[in-house]
Amino acid sequence: MEFFLMAFVGLVAGVVGSLIGLGGGVILVPSLLFLGTTYAFFPELSPQKIVGLSVVMMIFTGLSSTLAYMKVKTVDYRSAFIFFLGSAPGTIVGAFINKGLDLPSFNLYFGLLMVFLAVLLMVRNKLPAVRWFVENGKTYSFTDNMKKEYIYGYPIWFALLLTFFVGLASGLFGIGGGSIIVPAMILLFLFPPHVAVGTSMLMVFLSAIVNSVTHISLGNVPWIYTLVVVPGAYIGAKIGAALNSRLKSETLVMILRLALIVFGLRSIYEGLFSS
Repeated sequence: MEFFLMAFVGLVAGVVGSLIGLGGGVILVPSLLFLGTTYAFFPELSPQKIVGLSVVMMIFTGLSSTLAYMKVKTVDYRSAFIFFLGSAPGTIVGAFINKGLDLPSFNLYFGLLMVFLAVLLMVRNKLPAVRWFVENGKTYSFTDNMKKEYIYGYPIWFALLLTFFVGLASGLFGIGGGSIIVPAMILLFLFPPHVAVGTSMLMVFLSAIVNSVTHISLGNVPWIYTLVVVPGAYIGAKIGAALNSRLKSETLVMILRLALIVFGLRSIYEGLFSS
């Protein structure tokens, strides 16, 4: 039962993570924390091991979805590598901070981050785009399938600084970083949404490799569960990437917002009131 449940969570995480560029960890980590603390599944999985499992999974969700987005030419390779250069050191720092967190502290900080991301997803379409970053950085152009042209860009120094903190959150909580960088790319750098998702998934893939090496060296990866999660997540990422080009994701994003709030508030409660 535990292995079937783990595979299913991996599949869902792969679909959602690839569809809107989140990486999948933002679904996997709170789901396993919820199942573990509420229903006593996976009692041997500490927060550190759940994060280690998540970052290894994201290598495969990132690879699967990146290959799919490369085919439809919605990956900005240069930006992805710049973002990776900023995020890679952050993932290492985050992984070592993670080592010192007990379960209540992890739940509290993770819950606060989930609620923040939910609010960010709620207001991202209402926030005015900030043109300063484009006007003061190197610019690029992209024309989508509807022949709509986008001009986007960013100062490299700011992109490196931003993605360092994105990487730190990824290493600390195992969420992939896409949940933070995708809204930032759209709001601050004026990325076309489809390019933001494709570019985010390449960055997630590259960062997850570095992140995984760190968590493996710390002994945080439960390999028996990882071998169950990875195939489901890889298949799910392919499904999510295929849906991305065919479906409007607003309904799914709305469900994700609700899930983040529920998981986040519950995690905060557990962090504050668990003994």
